Amino acid sequence: MNMNSGKTAVVTGASSGIGRATAEALARAGFTVFGTSRRKASNGPDDVTMLVCDVTDGEAVAALISTVLSQTGRIDLLVNNAGVGLLGGAEESSVAQVQSLFDVNLFGVMRATNAVLPSMRGRGEGRIINIGSVLGLVPAPYAAHYSAAKHALEGYSESLDHEVRAFNIRVSVIEPAFVRTVFDQNGIEPDSLLKEYDLARAGVDALLRDVMPKADRPEVVAEVVVRAATDARPRRRYTAGRAARQVSILRRFAPAAIFDKSLRKQFRLPV
Repeated sequence: MNMNSGKTAVVTGASSGIGRATAEALARAGFTVFGTSRRKASNGPDDVTMLVCDVTDGEAVAALISTVLSQTGRIDLLVNNAGVGLLGGAEESSVAQVQSLFDVNLFGVMRATNAVLPSMRGRGEGRIINIGSVLGLVPAPYAAHYSAAKHALEGYSESLDHEVRAFNIRVSVIEPAFVRTVFDQNGIEPDSLLKEYDLARAGVDALLRDVMPKADRPEVVAEVVVRAATDARPRRRYTAGRAARQVSILRRFAPAAIFDKSLRKQFRLPV
């Protein structure tokens, strides 16, 4: 068991998957960890204090940060992990549905970040780690809106890192690929399903059935979060897992036509 570092971390969406693994890994690394879930968690992560917080509710987010500060006097690390998935043709989702996706995956990050920054600036140090996705680097078919949210998260995080570095605060994004969680099962279904996409949808479902049993475990991502939280000189971006590293390298160095063909082949689309 590691000695307590005296540092406090807040992890949103910590009841399962990447958030749960991250909260437990940070606790093992010596952080005092507060995790959040939208509803009361009956079986929370080990050695983590769970609090209820909906990141789409600004007052709830402010109350969360106030509660943690009242108990510990400091927040050294915020991990923005809460998120929701959406797979389907881009035209199968209404604007209202896409707004609800962004409300969690992007604006939820902004709410939590805005709530925690004043205390970090006051102390002159802090880390903010946002759980992104390789889809924030490489848009995938039938994930247009999710990819858009993750691309926006990348831009927001990099800009913010430049702004807050003067206060000794750093911002990093973690970019995993496929991870073995219930995330995809708990995602939003498009609200305007079209029969024209039935065949493509079946292909994406088949792809997920093939890759998920071989996907990275959440602990792989959690290890990268701990590294980003403790690196003396943190990077703005960390890939998590072999597949994410391969995609990142291919995106940067492979000719565009070859990369395009490979992506379409993987998603069972005509090349």
